[in-house]
Amino acid sequence: MAITPRWMRLRVPRPRTFLYFMNLRTGVEMISLSMLFNKVTGFFGLLAVLTGLRLSPLQLSMYIYSVGALILLAILAPHIRKQTPFHCLALAWLYFFDTIINTAFTAAFAITWFIAVSADHNSSKILKGAPGSNAIDDTAGFTNPQYNASKVGVVVSPAEGLTKGQDAVAIAAASAAAAASSGQNPSLGQGVGIEEGVPSLILVLIMTLIRVYFILIVMAYARQVLRQYIHSPSSTKLHLHTDGAGDSIADNPFAVGNPEGDGWKGQVGRIMVKVGKSYWLGGQADEDWVKGLDGRFKTTKSSGGPPGTIERERRARSGTGPPTPSPNLGKL
Repeated sequence: MAITPRWMRLRVPRPRTFLYFMNLRTGVEMISLSMLFNKVTGFFGLLAVLTGLRLSPLQLSMYIYSVGALILLAILAPHIRKQTPFHCLALAWLYFFDTIINTAFTAAFAITWFIAVSADHNSSKILKGAPGSNAIDDTAGFTNPQYNASKVGVVVSPAEGLTKGQDAVAIAAASAAAAASSGQNPSLGQGVGIEEGVPSLILVLIMTLIRVYFILIVMAYARQVLRQYIHSPSSTKLHLHTDGAGDSIADNPFAVGNPEGDGWKGQVGRIMVKVGKSYWLGGQADEDWVKGLDGRFKTTKSSGGPPGTIERERRARSGTGPPTPSPNLGKL
């Protein structure tokens, strides 16, 4: 069996700070706050249904998911400061799956929006099979107008009767470009290439990359909490296997028999750690955070006596000091 060289192995980035000047815990708290504001919109979206607003199945499912994610976030967020291994790990997985689901919803609505822009450019109707097309058709205001006109001409003529006045008639006319493109089928490529389509797409990509960076921060903090729990003095059964390997694997804190491995939390914890076990429990044993953790339990004593005092006291306590002088030494 061929062994893959270490330099060819894919390694998930493990940031140690948030934006290079804040610790991971502060970063996770700020990320959770932004997620909170994002999910509150789902609650208000469901309230809009009570006002008679018609929602597509895609929108309704997104709002229901947002409310569920909001409840989970409210349960897990208080444990960021408590550094509870199970809850911090669950928060990392929640944000990971939330990013994937949000990206899927954003992509679906973005595709429909670009198709709607293309339909407006071609003076045609939006495709009914596109996700969320009914909502966009009802709220956009330009996908299915009653009068499709690029400019309006006004013809004025004198009014009849004793009262002086004028009659005005508005005549709608389509531009040459609109008339030329009229009747063409809308397409995604055409919608992206129209005016601000490219900047909008770039903005969506930038926001997605920011979410990926936030995933790395939340996962790095959960990993840090797990490994600090493993190295804490209270977890006497947990240790690192330092057998000379490059990347040591720590004991699973959710294993059967450990304090965190009991009940349904232990079962869920083992599942969460199993996916990416080398990331959660692997790594060098001499990382900076381990040194800092060990340093918190070490005390340094300073001696005000002459040099060699501490050494003489240690030998005296251990019985390895110089031999006791003979009783007859002073009788001369």
